[in-house]
Amino acid sequence: MIDHGIALPHYRLHVVPAVVALASPTWQREVWLDPDQFEDLDYTVHVLFDDFCDASSPRPWLGQCLRSEEEVELMARLGAAYSAVQDLVGVAARDEVYLAAPGWSAVVAAAARLAQVLVSNDHPALSKRHDAGYRWPLATEPVTSGTEDQHVDS
Repeated sequence: MIDHGIALPHYRLHVVPAVVALASPTWQREVWLDPDQFEDLDYTVHVLFDDFCDASSPRPWLGQCLRSEEEVELMARLGAAYSAVQDLVGVAARDEVYLAAPGWSAVVAAAARLAQVLVSNDHPALSKRHDAGYRWPLATEPVTSGTEDQHVDS
């Protein structure tokens, strides 16, 4: 799969939803606090700090799964906000404790800003893929015929 701007677009497919989850208190309550759901705060934190990025030190991820200096800066802010809450409540605290912590609103705000930038930056890359002939659902090869997206006015 090619992506205009990053080397590891499949990593970004994990990073963006994790950031969006941190930006949504409703998601956090309805999904993370539901014992029948797979996703929880621990899963989200592993995505952003261990598996697909390092929110505490995101600079090396520029060009890998982060597209811009702004994304690196905002990811670092998110990492710092989360780490401050973790220092306050402790690593072993339950999700409910994190969500009720005084600094949690700063985590949500940092994630919301980052989510906005991530999604905005993905739009031009998706447009370039479309212009290169790729269509949804994503195919392994670009469309080579020029007739797929022609509009005929009646």
